[in-house]
Amino acid sequence: MIFWLRHSKVAMWGLTILRIYLGFGWAKDGFEKLTGPKSFDASGLIMSAIKHPVTDPSGAKAFPWYDWFLSTFTNNGHNTAFFSFLVAWGELLVGLGLIFGTLTIAASFFALVMNFSYLGAGVVSVNPTYILIGSLLLVSGYNAGKIGLDHWVTPFLRSKFPFLNNDIKVN
Repeated sequence: MIFWLRHSKVAMWGLTILRIYLGFGWAKDGFEKLTGPKSFDASGLIMSAIKHPVTDPSGAKAFPWYDWFLSTFTNNGHNTAFFSFLVAWGELLVGLGLIFGTLTIAASFFALVMNFSYLGAGVVSVNPTYILIGSLLLVSGYNAGKIGLDHWVTPFLRSKFPFLNNDIKVN
């Protein structure tokens, strides 16, 4: 299955459709956060995640490490401006990277980081669907961005940074 995802032309076309679909979802959300009538503020979500952490059926915290992370790095929800900035710009840039097929592997990775962060905060929404698509894109590697700017960007980066070379042929 992985070999097929990484090397098949049929998979390449299917992954391109999934990549663009996912990219539009992220870009739309990020653009709305950046251009909305009010400045985007993640404090409500962060405060809710800190005060009402996700629990398992026994009532124990499901993600204690994530709750600690949010509490520590936001001063118990009082300093959320940096996270608001990261969320809005992160969503937009991940979306644009996926739409144009630029740095697709990195964009897929950071999309998954955001999806799992939202799940850790208790937001389900479209995250399971986005995680499934993002995982397919990440596993498929270069083939997911072959019909896109990665067709030119990846060989250029590999020629400038030899540590990026691997056994996957770039055509």
